[in-house]
Amino acid sequence: MVERYVMSIDQGTTSTRCILFDHRGRLVSVAQREHRQYFPRPGWVEHDAMEIWRNVQRIVPEALAGVGADAAQIAAIGIANQRETTVLWDRRTGTPLGRAIVWQDTRTAPLVDALRDRPGDEFFLDRCGLPPSTYFSAPRIRWLFDHVEDLEKRARNGEVLFGTMESWLIWNLTGGVDGGLHISDPTNASRTMLVNIRTLTWDPELLDFFGVPRPLLPEIRSSAESYGEARALLPGVRIGAALGDQQAALFGQTCFSPGEAKCTYGTGSFLLMNTGTDLVHSRNGLLTTVAYKIFNQPTVYALEGPMAVTGSLVQWFRDRLGLISTAPEIETLARTVEDNGGCYIVPAFSGLFAPYWRSDARGVIVGLTSYITKGHLARAVLEATAWQTREVVDAVNADSGLTLKQLRVDGGMTSDNLLMQMLADVLDVPVVRPLVAETVSLGAAYAAGLAVGYWPDMEVLRRNWYRAGQWLPDMDPERRAYEYESWKRAVERSLGWIRPDDAARARRSGQ
Repeated sequence: MVERYVMSIDQGTTSTRCILFDHRGRLVSVAQREHRQYFPRPGWVEHDAMEIWRNVQRIVPEALAGVGADAAQIAAIGIANQRETTVLWDRRTGTPLGRAIVWQDTRTAPLVDALRDRPGDEFFLDRCGLPPSTYFSAPRIRWLFDHVEDLEKRARNGEVLFGTMESWLIWNLTGGVDGGLHISDPTNASRTMLVNIRTLTWDPELLDFFGVPRPLLPEIRSSAESYGEARALLPGVRIGAALGDQQAALFGQTCFSPGEAKCTYGTGSFLLMNTGTDLVHSRNGLLTTVAYKIFNQPTVYALEGPMAVTGSLVQWFRDRLGLISTAPEIETLARTVEDNGGCYIVPAFSGLFAPYWRSDARGVIVGLTSYITKGHLARAVLEATAWQTREVVDAVNADSGLTLKQLRVDGGMTSDNLLMQMLADVLDVPVVRPLVAETVSLGAAYAAGLAVGYWPDMEVLRRNWYRAGQWLPDMDPERRAYEYESWKRAVERSLGWIRPDDAARARRSGQ
Protein backbone atom coordinates (compact mmCIF):
# COMPACT_ATOMS: atom_id res chain seq x y z
CA MET A 1 0.00 0.00 0.00
CA VAL A 2 1.36 3.42 -1.02
CA GLU A 3 1.89 5.73 1.95
CA ARG A 4 0.04 9.05 1.90
CA TYR A 5 1.09 12.23 3.66
CA VAL A 6 -0.14 15.67 4.61
CA MET A 7 2.02 18.58 3.48
CA SER A 8 2.57 21.67 5.58
CA ILE A 9 3.96 24.88 4.11
CA ASP A 10 5.19 26.99 7.02
CA GLN A 11 5.91 30.50 5.77
CA GLY A 12 7.85 32.13 8.60
CA THR A 13 9.54 35.46 9.24
CA THR A 14 13.03 34.35 8.22
CA SER A 15 12.43 31.23 6.14
CA THR A 16 9.84 28.97 4.53
CA ARG A 17 9.65 25.24 5.21
CA CYS A 18 7.80 22.41 3.54
CA ILE A 19 7.26 19.38 5.78
CA LEU A 20 5.50 16.06 5.18
CA PHE A 21 3.76 14.28 8.06
CA ASP A 22 2.40 10.74 8.24
CA HIS A 23 -0.73 9.37 9.99
CA ARG A 24 1.02 9.28 13.36
CA GLY A 25 2.01 12.93 13.09
CA ARG A 26 5.65 12.08 12.50
CA LEU A 27 7.87 14.31 10.36
CA VAL A 28 9.07 12.28 7.38
CA SER A 29 10.63 14.92 5.10
CA VAL A 30 11.56 18.59 5.31
CA ALA A 31 12.95 21.26 2.98
CA GLN A 32 13.69 24.85 3.93
CA ARG A 33 14.92 28.11 2.38
CA GLU A 34 15.63 31.44 3.98
CA HIS A 35 14.59 34.72 2.37
CA ARG A 36 16.26 38.10 2.53
CA GLN A 37 15.39 40.64 5.23
CA TYR A 38 15.23 44.26 4.05
CA PHE A 39 15.77 47.17 6.47
CA PRO A 40 15.57 50.27 4.24
CA ARG A 41 15.15 52.72 7.14
CA PRO A 42 15.24 52.57 10.94
CA GLY A 43 12.16 50.67 12.11
CA TRP A 44 11.28 49.43 8.62
CA VAL A 45 11.27 45.68 7.92
CA GLU A 46 10.34 44.28 4.51
CA HIS A 47 10.23 41.01 2.56
CA ASP A 48 10.07 40.26 -1.15
CA ALA A 49 6.81 38.33 -1.63
CA MET A 50 7.94 37.06 -5.04
CA GLU A 51 11.13 35.66 -3.52
CA ILE A 52 9.02 33.82 -0.94
CA TRP A 53 6.78 32.35 -3.66
CA ARG A 54 9.85 31.27 -5.62
CA ASN A 55 11.19 29.58 -2.50
CA VAL A 56 7.92 27.66 -2.11
CA GLN A 57 8.26 26.51 -5.72
CA ARG A 58 11.71 25.10 -4.86
CA ILE A 59 11.06 23.49 -1.48
CA VAL A 60 7.87 21.61 -2.37
CA PRO A 61 9.68 19.33 -4.91
CA GLU A 62 12.61 18.99 -2.49
CA ALA A 63 10.34 17.76 0.31
CA LEU A 64 8.65 15.27 -2.01
CA ALA A 65 12.01 14.00 -3.23
CA GLY A 66 13.18 13.55 0.36
CA VAL A 67 10.76 10.67 0.83
CA GLY A 68 10.42 9.61 -2.80
CA ALA A 69 6.80 10.76 -3.01
CA ASP A 70 4.77 12.38 -5.76
CA ALA A 71 1.71 14.65 -5.77
CA ALA A 72 -0.68 11.68 -5.78
CA GLN A 73 0.57 10.73 -2.31
CA ILE A 74 -0.31 14.13 -0.78
CA ALA A 75 -3.74 14.03 0.86
CA ALA A 76 -3.90 17.77 1.55
CA ILE A 77 -1.87 20.94 1.99
CA GLY A 78 -2.00 23.06 5.14
CA ILE A 79 -0.47 26.52 5.35
CA ALA A 80 0.89 28.29 8.40
CA ASN A 81 2.26 31.79 8.10
CA GLN A 82 3.85 34.78 9.76
CA ARG A 83 0.89 36.88 10.79
CA GLU A 84 0.11 40.55 10.04
CA THR A 85 2.78 40.88 7.33
CA THR A 86 1.06 42.89 4.59
CA VAL A 87 1.18 42.22 0.85
CA LEU A 88 -0.64 44.20 -1.85
CA TRP A 89 -0.51 42.97 -5.42
CA ASP A 90 -1.91 43.72 -8.86
CA ARG A 91 -4.95 41.55 -9.59
CA ARG A 92 -4.23 41.49 -13.33
CA THR A 93 -0.47 40.85 -13.38
CA GLY A 94 0.05 39.15 -10.02
CA THR A 95 2.97 41.47 -9.28
CA PRO A 96 3.39 42.74 -5.69
CA LEU A 97 3.08 46.51 -5.43
CA GLY A 98 6.30 46.95 -3.51
CA ARG A 99 7.79 44.79 -0.82
CA ALA A 100 5.69 43.20 1.92
CA ILE A 101 5.65 45.17 5.17
CA VAL A 102 6.58 42.76 7.98
CA TRP A 103 4.80 42.44 11.33
CA GLN A 104 7.93 43.79 13.09
CA ASP A 105 7.83 47.06 11.09
CA THR A 106 7.12 50.22 13.12
CA ARG A 107 6.74 52.87 10.40
CA THR A 108 3.06 53.32 11.29
CA ALA A 109 3.86 54.51 14.85
CA PRO A 110 2.69 58.13 14.28
CA LEU A 111 -0.62 56.87 12.85
CA VAL A 112 -1.07 54.46 15.75
CA ASP A 113 -0.41 57.23 18.27
CA ALA A 114 -3.11 59.29 16.59
CA LEU A 115 -5.54 56.36 16.81
CA ARG A 116 -4.99 56.14 20.55
CA ASP A 117 -6.04 59.78 20.85
CA ARG A 118 -8.95 59.49 18.41
CA PRO A 119 -11.10 57.46 18.65
CA GLY A 120 -9.22 55.64 21.46
CA ASP A 121 -8.53 52.03 22.37
CA GLU A 122 -12.11 51.11 23.31
CA PHE A 123 -13.42 51.78 19.79
CA PHE A 124 -11.12 49.07 18.45
CA LEU A 125 -11.21 46.66 21.39
CA ASP A 126 -15.00 46.50 21.23
CA ARG A 127 -15.02 45.67 17.51
CA CYS A 128 -11.87 43.71 16.69
CA GLY A 129 -10.49 42.80 20.11
CA LEU A 130 -7.16 44.50 19.35
CA PRO A 131 -5.60 47.73 20.62
CA PRO A 132 -4.06 50.17 18.15
CA SER A 133 -0.53 48.94 17.43
CA THR A 134 2.08 48.93 14.70
CA TYR A 135 1.78 45.14 14.97
CA PHE A 136 -1.38 44.88 12.85
CA SER A 137 -2.18 45.15 9.14
CA ALA A 138 -4.79 47.91 8.80
CA PRO A 139 -2.45 50.79 9.73
CA ARG A 140 0.00 49.47 7.11
CA ILE A 141 -2.68 49.47 4.42
CA ARG A 142 -3.55 53.04 5.35
CA TRP A 143 0.14 54.01 5.29
CA LEU A 144 0.55 52.54 1.80
CA PHE A 145 -2.53 54.37 0.56
CA ASP A 146 -1.09 57.62 1.92
CA HIS A 147 2.39 57.11 0.44
CA VAL A 148 1.94 55.27 -2.88
CA GLU A 149 0.47 57.38 -5.69
CA ASP A 150 -2.91 56.22 -7.01
CA LEU A 151 -2.84 53.04 -4.88
CA GLU A 152 -6.03 53.83 -2.99
CA LYS A 153 -7.82 54.77 -6.21
CA ARG A 154 -6.73 51.51 -7.85
CA ALA A 155 -7.84 49.55 -4.80
CA ARG A 156 -11.29 51.13 -4.94
CA ASN A 157 -11.50 50.20 -8.62
CA GLY A 158 -10.85 46.54 -7.75
CA GLU A 159 -7.41 46.45 -9.39
CA VAL A 160 -5.48 45.60 -6.21
CA LEU A 161 -5.63 42.68 -3.77
CA PHE A 162 -4.51 42.58 -0.13
CA GLY A 163 -3.46 39.58 1.87
CA THR A 164 -1.27 38.26 4.58
CA MET A 165 1.12 35.52 3.51
CA GLU A 166 -1.38 32.66 3.49
CA SER A 167 -3.61 34.63 1.09
CA TRP A 168 -0.67 35.36 -1.20
CA LEU A 169 0.43 31.71 -1.29
CA ILE A 170 -3.06 30.25 -1.75
CA TRP A 171 -3.78 32.72 -4.58
CA ASN A 172 -0.61 31.62 -6.38
CA LEU A 173 -1.09 27.91 -5.66
CA THR A 174 -4.64 27.95 -7.05
CA GLY A 175 -3.89 29.73 -10.32
CA GLY A 176 -2.86 33.30 -9.57
CA VAL A 177 -4.04 35.63 -12.33
CA ASP A 178 -5.85 32.66 -13.90
CA GLY A 179 -8.62 32.33 -11.32
CA GLY A 180 -6.59 32.08 -8.11
CA LEU A 181 -8.60 31.96 -4.87
CA HIS A 182 -8.41 35.17 -2.84
CA ILE A 183 -9.15 33.89 0.68
CA SER A 184 -8.01 34.14 4.28
CA ASP A 185 -8.92 32.35 7.49
CA PRO A 186 -10.20 33.86 10.76
CA THR A 187 -6.89 33.49 12.63
CA ASN A 188 -5.19 35.73 10.07
CA ALA A 189 -8.05 38.01 9.08
CA SER A 190 -8.80 38.82 12.71
CA ARG A 191 -5.29 40.27 13.07
CA THR A 192 -5.88 43.05 10.55
CA MET A 193 -7.96 45.33 12.86
CA LEU A 194 -10.65 45.16 10.16
CA VAL A 195 -12.66 42.10 11.27
CA ASN A 196 -15.50 42.00 13.77
CA ILE A 197 -14.21 39.53 16.35
CA ARG A 198 -17.73 38.23 17.08
CA THR A 199 -19.05 37.69 13.56
CA LEU A 200 -15.70 37.04 11.81
CA THR A 201 -16.75 39.31 8.95
CA TRP A 202 -15.19 42.50 7.64
CA ASP A 203 -16.54 45.26 9.87
CA PRO A 204 -18.10 48.22 7.98
CA GLU A 205 -17.19 50.74 10.68
CA LEU A 206 -13.55 49.65 10.75
CA LEU A 207 -13.33 49.59 6.96
CA ASP A 208 -14.77 53.08 6.84
CA PHE A 209 -12.45 54.34 9.57
CA PHE A 210 -9.29 53.15 7.82
CA GLY A 211 -10.65 53.91 4.34
CA VAL A 212 -10.16 50.32 3.15
CA PRO A 213 -12.43 49.29 0.23
CA ARG A 214 -14.09 45.87 0.47
CA PRO A 215 -12.91 44.69 -3.04
CA LEU A 216 -9.33 44.80 -1.74
CA LEU A 217 -9.98 42.13 0.89
CA PRO A 218 -10.06 38.32 0.71
CA GLU A 219 -13.04 36.11 1.44
CA ILE A 220 -12.89 34.75 4.99
CA ARG A 221 -13.17 30.95 5.17
CA SER A 222 -12.82 28.51 8.08
CA SER A 223 -9.34 27.57 9.29
CA ALA A 224 -9.95 23.97 8.20
CA GLU A 225 -12.06 23.18 5.17
CA SER A 226 -11.37 22.12 1.61
CA TYR A 227 -10.72 25.48 -0.06
CA GLY A 228 -10.04 24.10 -3.52
CA GLU A 229 -7.38 22.32 -5.53
CA ALA A 230 -3.88 23.49 -6.28
CA ARG A 231 -3.11 24.22 -9.94
CA ALA A 232 0.58 25.04 -9.48
CA LEU A 233 3.23 22.73 -8.01
CA LEU A 234 0.77 20.02 -6.91
CA PRO A 235 -2.08 19.99 -9.45
CA GLY A 236 -5.24 18.40 -8.07
CA VAL A 237 -4.12 18.32 -4.42
CA ARG A 238 -6.62 19.93 -2.07
CA ILE A 239 -5.66 22.89 0.09
CA GLY A 240 -7.34 22.16 3.40
CA ALA A 241 -6.18 24.67 6.01
CA ALA A 242 -4.68 28.04 6.78
CA LEU A 243 -3.64 29.19 10.24
CA GLY A 244 -1.52 32.00 11.59
CA ASP A 245 1.69 30.50 12.92
CA GLN A 246 0.96 30.92 16.62
CA GLN A 247 -2.55 29.50 16.32
CA ALA A 248 -1.07 26.64 14.30
CA ALA A 249 1.32 25.94 17.18
CA LEU A 250 -1.62 25.92 19.63
CA PHE A 251 -3.37 23.41 17.37
CA GLY A 252 -0.22 21.34 16.91
CA GLN A 253 0.20 21.18 20.69
CA THR A 254 -3.42 19.84 20.80
CA CYS A 255 -4.50 22.57 23.23
CA PHE A 256 -8.15 21.95 22.39
CA SER A 257 -9.71 22.57 25.84
CA PRO A 258 -10.26 25.86 27.70
CA GLY A 259 -7.36 26.61 30.02
CA GLU A 260 -4.77 24.74 27.94
CA ALA A 261 -1.89 26.92 26.82
CA LYS A 262 1.31 26.89 24.82
CA CYS A 263 4.20 29.27 24.39
CA THR A 264 6.42 29.30 21.33
CA TYR A 265 9.94 30.55 22.11
CA GLY A 266 11.73 31.98 19.10
CA THR A 267 12.99 35.41 18.04
CA GLY A 268 9.99 36.70 19.94
CA SER A 269 7.69 34.52 22.02
CA PHE A 270 3.95 34.05 21.94
CA LEU A 271 1.79 32.56 24.66
CA LEU A 272 -1.78 31.54 23.79
CA MET A 273 -4.42 30.12 26.11
CA ASN A 274 -7.52 28.46 24.72
CA THR A 275 -10.64 30.13 26.17
CA GLY A 276 -13.11 27.92 24.29
CA THR A 277 -16.10 29.51 22.63
CA ASP A 278 -16.04 32.36 25.16
CA LEU A 279 -14.91 35.68 23.73
CA VAL A 280 -12.82 37.15 26.56
CA HIS A 281 -11.99 40.82 26.28
CA SER A 282 -8.70 41.47 28.02
CA ARG A 283 -8.41 44.13 30.68
CA ASN A 284 -4.83 43.21 31.46
CA GLY A 285 -2.92 43.97 28.28
CA LEU A 286 -3.53 40.81 26.25
CA LEU A 287 -4.93 40.29 22.76
CA THR A 288 -8.28 38.64 22.19
CA THR A 289 -7.79 36.46 19.16
CA VAL A 290 -9.31 33.60 17.19
CA ALA A 291 -7.67 30.29 18.08
CA TYR A 292 -9.24 28.37 15.18
CA LYS A 293 -12.51 27.63 13.41
CA ILE A 294 -12.97 24.08 12.15
CA PHE A 295 -15.56 23.66 9.38
CA ASN A 296 -18.90 25.12 10.55
CA GLN A 297 -18.22 24.43 14.21
CA PRO A 298 -18.34 27.30 16.72
CA THR A 299 -15.33 29.59 16.74
CA VAL A 300 -12.73 28.84 19.41
CA TYR A 301 -11.02 31.89 20.90
CA ALA A 302 -7.77 32.48 22.76
CA LEU A 303 -6.00 35.10 24.81
CA GLU A 304 -2.55 35.92 23.50
CA GLY A 305 0.47 37.55 25.06
CA PRO A 306 3.19 38.42 22.52
CA MET A 307 6.71 39.12 23.83
CA ALA A 308 8.76 40.97 21.25
CA VAL A 309 12.31 40.14 22.35
CA THR A 310 13.29 36.72 23.75
CA GLY A 311 15.50 34.68 21.42
CA SER A 312 16.69 37.88 19.79
CA LEU A 313 18.09 38.93 23.18
CA VAL A 314 20.37 35.89 23.05
CA GLN A 315 21.35 36.88 19.50
CA TRP A 316 22.16 40.40 20.74
CA PHE A 317 24.27 38.92 23.54
CA ARG A 318 26.14 36.87 20.93
CA ASP A 319 26.42 39.23 17.96
CA ARG A 320 26.51 42.69 19.54
CA LEU A 321 28.32 42.03 22.81
CA GLY A 322 30.37 39.07 21.59
CA LEU A 323 30.19 37.33 24.98
CA ILE A 324 29.35 33.97 23.39
CA SER A 325 30.08 32.59 19.93
CA THR A 326 26.99 30.38 19.53
CA ALA A 327 23.51 30.69 21.01
CA PRO A 328 23.64 27.37 22.95
CA GLU A 329 26.71 28.62 24.84
CA ILE A 330 24.53 30.96 26.88
CA GLU A 331 23.24 28.04 28.95
CA THR A 332 26.77 26.90 29.75
CA LEU A 333 27.82 30.44 30.67
CA ALA A 334 24.71 31.01 32.82
CA ARG A 335 25.43 27.80 34.76
CA THR A 336 28.78 29.20 35.94
CA VAL A 337 26.86 31.24 38.56
CA GLU A 338 24.08 30.32 40.98
CA ASP A 339 21.95 33.43 40.48
CA ASN A 340 21.85 36.75 38.64
CA GLY A 341 23.87 38.60 41.27
CA GLY A 342 21.11 41.20 41.53
CA CYS A 343 21.24 42.06 37.81
CA TYR A 344 18.15 42.25 35.56
CA ILE A 345 17.86 42.91 31.82
CA VAL A 346 14.63 44.29 30.37
CA PRO A 347 14.86 43.82 26.57
CA ALA A 348 12.58 46.63 25.44
CA PHE A 349 14.66 47.23 22.32
CA SER A 350 11.72 48.75 20.44
CA GLY A 351 9.19 49.05 23.22
CA LEU A 352 7.30 46.43 25.23
CA PHE A 353 4.53 44.19 23.94
CA ALA A 354 2.15 42.37 26.30
CA PRO A 355 1.04 43.20 28.89
CA TYR A 356 2.36 46.80 28.69
CA TRP A 357 2.11 47.88 25.02
CA ARG A 358 4.52 50.74 25.63
CA SER A 359 6.36 51.98 22.54
CA ASP A 360 8.17 54.54 24.72
CA ALA A 361 10.08 51.83 26.61
CA ARG A 362 13.69 50.94 25.86
CA GLY A 363 16.01 48.23 27.09
CA VAL A 364 17.75 48.60 30.43
CA ILE A 365 20.26 46.68 32.52
CA VAL A 366 19.83 47.39 36.22
CA GLY A 367 21.58 46.24 39.38
CA LEU A 368 25.10 46.43 37.98
CA THR A 369 27.93 46.28 40.51
CA SER A 370 31.60 45.39 40.28
CA TYR A 371 30.59 41.87 41.36
CA ILE A 372 28.69 41.18 38.11
CA THR A 373 30.36 38.84 35.61
CA LYS A 374 29.37 37.79 32.13
CA GLY A 375 27.88 34.68 33.74
CA HIS A 376 25.47 36.84 35.71
CA LEU A 377 24.58 38.73 32.55
CA ALA A 378 23.95 35.45 30.72
CA ARG A 379 21.65 34.33 33.51
CA ALA A 380 19.81 37.68 33.41
CA VAL A 381 19.29 37.22 29.65
CA LEU A 382 17.54 33.88 30.19
CA GLU A 383 15.59 35.14 33.18
CA ALA A 384 14.25 38.03 31.08
CA THR A 385 12.34 35.49 28.98
CA ALA A 386 11.08 33.68 32.08
CA TRP A 387 9.85 36.82 33.82
CA GLN A 388 8.18 38.18 30.68
CA THR A 389 6.33 34.87 30.46
CA ARG A 390 5.29 35.16 34.12
CA GLU A 391 3.76 38.59 33.50
CA VAL A 392 1.78 37.26 30.54
CA VAL A 393 0.59 34.20 32.50
CA ASP A 394 -0.59 36.41 35.36
CA ALA A 395 -2.57 38.49 32.88
CA VAL A 396 -4.03 35.39 31.20
CA ASN A 397 -5.16 33.95 34.53
CA ALA A 398 -6.74 37.26 35.57
CA ASP A 399 -8.57 37.78 32.27
CA SER A 400 -9.79 34.24 31.69
CA GLY A 401 -10.85 33.30 35.20
CA LEU A 402 -8.92 30.09 34.54
CA THR A 403 -5.67 28.99 36.16
CA LEU A 404 -2.79 27.73 34.10
CA LYS A 405 -2.02 24.18 35.25
CA GLN A 406 0.71 23.34 32.73
CA LEU A 407 2.57 25.16 29.97
CA ARG A 408 3.37 23.35 26.74
CA VAL A 409 6.40 24.84 25.01
CA ASP A 410 7.98 24.71 21.58
CA GLY A 411 10.42 26.68 19.45
CA GLY A 412 14.19 26.91 19.24
CA MET A 413 14.78 28.22 22.77
CA THR A 414 13.26 25.09 24.34
CA SER A 415 16.55 23.25 23.74
CA ASP A 416 17.91 25.33 26.64
CA ASN A 417 17.19 23.13 29.66
CA LEU A 418 18.19 25.81 32.16
CA LEU A 419 15.65 28.20 30.67
CA MET A 420 12.96 25.53 30.83
CA GLN A 421 13.68 25.00 34.53
CA MET A 422 13.57 28.77 35.08
CA LEU A 423 10.14 28.86 33.46
CA ALA A 424 8.82 26.11 35.72
CA ASP A 425 10.27 27.89 38.75
CA VAL A 426 8.86 31.37 38.06
CA LEU A 427 5.47 30.09 36.84
CA ASP A 428 5.15 27.44 39.59
CA VAL A 429 3.64 24.97 37.09
CA PRO A 430 5.09 22.07 35.08
CA VAL A 431 6.66 22.99 31.73
CA VAL A 432 6.33 20.30 29.06
CA ARG A 433 8.10 19.94 25.69
CA PRO A 434 6.56 17.66 23.02
CA LEU A 435 8.31 14.97 21.03
CA VAL A 436 7.55 16.74 17.73
CA ALA A 437 9.16 20.16 17.97
CA GLU A 438 7.75 21.48 14.68
CA THR A 439 4.39 22.33 16.20
CA VAL A 440 3.58 25.22 13.82
CA SER A 441 3.93 22.99 10.77
CA LEU A 442 2.23 20.09 12.55
CA GLY A 443 -0.78 22.24 13.47
CA ALA A 444 -1.31 23.31 9.86
CA ALA A 445 -0.99 19.67 8.77
CA TYR A 446 -3.45 18.51 11.44
CA ALA A 447 -6.06 21.07 10.36
CA ALA A 448 -5.65 20.19 6.67
CA GLY A 449 -5.81 16.46 7.43
CA LEU A 450 -9.05 16.95 9.36
CA ALA A 451 -10.51 18.88 6.43
CA VAL A 452 -10.08 15.96 4.02
CA GLY A 453 -10.65 13.05 6.42
CA TYR A 454 -7.00 11.98 6.67
CA TRP A 455 -7.54 12.10 10.44
CA PRO A 456 -11.11 11.38 11.59
CA ASP A 457 -11.33 13.69 14.61
CA MET A 458 -9.39 15.78 17.08
CA GLU A 459 -9.20 12.99 19.66
CA VAL A 460 -6.93 11.07 17.30
CA LEU A 461 -4.67 14.10 17.17
CA ARG A 462 -4.49 14.18 20.96
CA ARG A 463 -3.33 10.57 20.96
CA ASN A 464 -0.49 11.54 18.60
CA TRP A 465 0.95 13.96 21.18
CA TYR A 466 3.91 12.63 23.18
CA ARG A 467 5.99 14.28 25.88
CA ALA A 468 9.73 14.54 25.30
CA GLY A 469 10.70 16.53 28.40
CA GLN A 470 9.19 17.93 31.60
CA TRP A 471 10.43 20.43 34.18
CA LEU A 472 8.82 20.79 37.62
CA PRO A 473 8.92 23.87 39.89
CA ASP A 474 11.76 23.89 42.41
CA MET A 475 12.01 27.44 43.75
CA ASP A 476 11.35 28.71 47.24
CA PRO A 477 8.10 30.77 47.17
CA GLU A 478 9.68 33.67 49.08
CA ARG A 479 12.56 33.87 46.63
CA ARG A 480 10.13 33.71 43.68
CA ALA A 481 8.12 36.62 45.09
CA TYR A 482 11.25 38.69 45.78
CA GLU A 483 12.73 38.11 42.33
CA TYR A 484 9.42 38.90 40.62
CA GLU A 485 9.07 42.16 42.52
CA SER A 486 12.65 43.06 41.54
CA TRP A 487 11.86 42.30 37.88
CA LYS A 488 8.84 44.62 37.99
CA ARG A 489 10.98 47.40 39.44
CA ALA A 490 13.38 46.93 36.55
CA VAL A 491 10.53 47.16 34.03
CA GLU A 492 9.40 50.45 35.59
CA ARG A 493 12.82 51.90 34.84
CA SER A 494 12.50 51.02 31.15
CA LEU A 495 9.27 52.98 30.68
CA GLY A 496 9.03 56.52 29.35
CA TRP A 497 12.54 56.52 27.90
CA ILE A 498 11.49 57.76 24.45
CA ARG A 499 10.07 61.28 24.41
CA PRO A 500 7.56 62.47 21.78
CA ASP A 501 10.16 64.46 19.82
CA ASP A 502 12.83 61.73 19.86
CA ALA A 503 11.58 59.96 16.71
CA ALA A 504 11.62 63.15 14.67
CA ARG A 505 15.11 64.00 15.96
CA ALA A 506 16.35 60.52 15.01
CA ARG A 507 14.95 60.87 11.49
CA ARG A 508 16.65 64.22 11.01
CA SER A 509 19.98 62.85 12.19
CA GLY A 510 19.68 59.68 10.10
CA GLN A 511 19.81 57.35 13.10
